[in-house]
Amino acid sequence: MSENNKYILDTSAILTYIEDEDGSEFVEELLIKAEKDEIIIFVSFVSLTEVFYITQREKDESEANERIKLIQSLAIRIQESDEDINIRAGKLKAKYAISLADTYIASLCQYHDGILVHKDPEFEKLSSIIKEYRLPYKMPQ
Repeated sequence: MSENNKYILDTSAILTYIEDEDGSEFVEELLIKAEKDEIIIFVSFVSLTEVFYITQREKDESEANERIKLIQSLAIRIQESDEDINIRAGKLKAKYAISLADTYIASLCQYHDGILVHKDPEFEKLSSIIKEYRLPYKMPQ
């Protein structure tokens, strides 16, 4: 495996892949590399919650369930929280004005010393403390 072999997909990266948005090809390339054991991809438990509720709001519960099944079928590791991640997330929440979900995702990135893949401008506040790959941001409509 290469030196930068750990990636963390933010909820926005997962939805980019599922909805075939701008940047989905990069996420797909990562997933292919993960299938070949060339890299490791982690997804926070909180991202599954976000994908579910966003999809249920925008579509319906059936589609939300299908998306969760799809995510679980991918070559990723779904990371539950533990004491270390909780403390890291708490420190990030105390210091930076970001959402609780994003603190868990960023703390997972720190925990694994990985590269965060996202299209969430909120993570720009953490650019000095996490490695990141920014997917193309959505343009306001």
